[in-house]
Amino acid sequence: MNTTPRRRPLPGSEDTERLGLADLLPPPPVPGLDPDRELLLKEALLREAAADAPRGSLAARASRLRPSRRLVVRVMAPAVACALAVGGVVAVNLADTPGRGVPTVPERDGADRTPEATRLLDRIALAAAAAPQPTVRAGQFVYVESKVAYASQSAAGGAVTMAPVHTRQVWLSADGSRPGLLREEGRPDAPLGADDTPVYALDGPGATPRPTTLHKGPSISDPTHQYVASLPTDPDALLKLIRDETRGGSQDRDRDRDSDPDQRAFAAIGDLLAETWAPPKVSAALYKAAAKIPGVTVVRSAADAAERAGIAVARTAHGQQTQWVFDRSTYAFLGERTVLTEAGDAGPAGTVVGASAVLAKAAVDRVGVIPASSMK
Repeated sequence: MNTTPRRRPLPGSEDTERLGLADLLPPPPVPGLDPDRELLLKEALLREAAADAPRGSLAARASRLRPSRRLVVRVMAPAVACALAVGGVVAVNLADTPGRGVPTVPERDGADRTPEATRLLDRIALAAAAAPQPTVRAGQFVYVESKVAYASQSAAGGAVTMAPVHTRQVWLSADGSRPGLLREEGRPDAPLGADDTPVYALDGPGATPRPTTLHKGPSISDPTHQYVASLPTDPDALLKLIRDETRGGSQDRDRDRDSDPDQRAFAAIGDLLAETWAPPKVSAALYKAAAKIPGVTVVRSAADAAERAGIAVARTAHGQQTQWVFDRSTYAFLGERTVLTEAGDAGPAGTVVGASAVLAKAAVDRVGVIPASSMK
């Protein structure tokens, strides 16, 4: 700011007239900050305040606290992680890496949330919003290639055995008009998106029942590319939709999963990140919605199935922790990992029971077609 005082003009001079006319004009508009820049400036200000605080002050103690949290947990379902488009990732110049020890702060709704996880997911959302827009036409297929590994356990129980890492390829119909395909090493090919449940339809009273199939529309648990592209970009509306569509109550579902709606929502978002190719705004909304789920934390060091190291956003439920692994520099989604958090029959705490790594995503015209960029 210029602190030199203005020099007052002489009475009756041209400067006086110009000053008088200037006073009649409205003040010039003050440019505002965009929300992303404002967030980064706020974080910088808070970091400076914490650094200047005395060592014994409340702010200094809070920066060193990490309360322990023990939640009920569930074992990982074999879902693949994704969001890394073929052709590279987008680097976003963001300020810093989240701090090490940030306490959990109770929100107004009574839920515990970790500010570190919220800030990390905000950065991830910014990176996702800057990613290239996927180009997928109706009638095409979204191709996702991953490396996956899942643990298995014998019927008699005992420690789990981790299968070797292998390739998983998925072709999903963009508009749901044609069946897709799942191809995994060591397993037969399986059609996707084709519901051939046999039912009988009546064309009218007294008509002869005719065989047909039951066709369900796309949903959070069974999405198409067009469905994902149409999801709300408002995080609150998106989270409400996910909660509504994953609400428990079915006798066919796992009781533990039904008893934890927050874990159901977190798992559903992970599944959408896994094997769909969401537009940038939808991807950003998914991460912001995840930040609103209680119990989401940060794991400082994690790795995907391809042994790519990164930082993870995680949630613990039913004795297991599900981790979404991201690149430390670009915040690109790398894959998933599920780890036991409690020792038991399956193994000691820390045992990895599932992992995935997304290698490529692309749009292709036919099932079985592998993009040239994915060929070795």
